[in-house]
Amino acid sequence: MTAMSSIDRLLDIMARLRDPQTGCPWDVQQDFASIAPYTIEEAYEVADAIDRGDLDDLKDELGDLLLQVVFHARMAQEQGAFEFADVVAAISDKMVRRHPHVFADAAVEDAEAQTVAWEEHKRREREDSGQEDRSALAGIARGLPEWQRAVKLQKRAARVGFDWPDVTPVIAKLHEEIEEVRAEFAALDADPEDAAARDRLEDEIGDVLFVCANLARHAQVDVGAAMRRANLKFERRFRAMEAMAQADGTGLAGQSLEAQDRYWDRAKAAEKS
Repeated sequence: MTAMSSIDRLLDIMARLRDPQTGCPWDVQQDFASIAPYTIEEAYEVADAIDRGDLDDLKDELGDLLLQVVFHARMAQEQGAFEFADVVAAISDKMVRRHPHVFADAAVEDAEAQTVAWEEHKRREREDSGQEDRSALAGIARGLPEWQRAVKLQKRAARVGFDWPDVTPVIAKLHEEIEEVRAEFAALDADPEDAAARDRLEDEIGDVLFVCANLARHAQVDVGAAMRRANLKFERRFRAMEAMAQADGTGLAGQSLEAQDRYWDRAKAAEKS
């Protein structure tokens, strides 16, 4: 089966699923808003398969992600807005337009220069489309995961010179923000009903997370990848704790935090041995 015939088959499957008379009731009742969370979830499952190095799973997850594109395109076609072929044409035109060093006579020195050129292409496209926002932060989608949006905001600001020169002041700022979080926790301890203090606490915790994203950016560490590693590490060690407790003829539930911490230390030690 050729690539085109495969796509045509998938488009036909989606059309049949969405048929109001003979289609699947669940598929028929969906709209852009109800499908959007699945689109985001499938993108993360692609990233997870890549992180695990599981190419067989990656093939399946890429198919699931492609289905999301086909689903959205079909719903747009039903409304007379656009169809799948328009999506393909739009991204093809964009790739050619934004890579003049490949498809025309322009030249770029390296990948970093291409990133700068890419952003400049995007800026000109926004202006040509009539968008009035001329901010250096224009065009950063609000639908991004907030950690990813934080890094994009910081990168854009850095392009106009609004950035710390190295990691030292970032770490100092992190300590400052942590102390402000500590102060708001103290305010809540003094008055648990203080709604203003709780609001300030949320604000200060947000500042800590924003600075952490900046710290990762300065370290050239992907925040999402770092969080995945931290999550996997916690899950691995916690499952080891559970296994150790079970081997001791007990469980974690009901044990003191001190006793659970001893299992945690054993799990950490086992990883290093």
